[in-house]
Amino acid sequence: METTMPAGNGTREQVSEGRYARQEMIFGTKKQEALGAATVVVVGAGGLGSPAATYLATAGIGRLVVIDCDTVSLSNLNRQFLHGDADIGTAKVESAARRLRALNGDIEVIPVAERITAENAATLLEGADAVVDALDNFAVRDVLNTAAVRKGIPLMHGAIAGCYGQATTVIPGVSACLRCIFPAHPPTETFPALGATAGVIGSIQAGEVIKYLTGTGTLLTDRLLLWNGADATCDLLPAPREPACPVCSHLYTTEDTSQ
Repeated sequence: METTMPAGNGTREQVSEGRYARQEMIFGTKKQEALGAATVVVVGAGGLGSPAATYLATAGIGRLVVIDCDTVSLSNLNRQFLHGDADIGTAKVESAARRLRALNGDIEVIPVAERITAENAATLLEGADAVVDALDNFAVRDVLNTAAVRKGIPLMHGAIAGCYGQATTVIPGVSACLRCIFPAHPPTETFPALGATAGVIGSIQAGEVIKYLTGTGTLLTDRLLLWNGADATCDLLPAPREPACPVCSHLYTTEDTSQ
């Protein structure tokens, strides 16, 4: 079936009523097929993973792998909307997979109830076209970043604290990695978390994955986006490569790293 709708220039055009019709207006059918052929790993099924995985599922990512070792608790539910009251005490990846499959029956969702470690990270990322960092501590992020860089897999980073959030995109061999930007880990702590903040940053991460896979727009490479929800402001800071980075410097020539 088709329906008519007003186009931006005031004319009217025929638009298919297919699931992906409105986004195909942005990048076309062939690039939609690229999304359907892609495998994306979302590491973390919590506050960031909920919006990121949801928008990747509804966008038609063909194979979505969700990794998390935690179970659902009541305190999660203000921001982790892949889970509900009935899921308390169950594995997050199981409730997340149920919800994502219900949102889009055309895609494959693979739940992996494991903790990312230096020993298993490379195996868990096998076959991924992109990986979403939806974690909540920098020690594990460092492990994920190292594995992604070594395997040449783009990494979409996000983090939040209260009304504040940040995001950047790592393309190994092209841009700065997380170790370049954050050479030291901040202290591990239980931080405040507003669901709306996680929604903003997780949505940006999903958008970065979709842009990368379709070649649309400009990625957040070598830049750190800072979201201030308290004031509704957004800043972009330069985040260049570190020539002596112990994780990614080997990917660049001597000439490149001296620039």
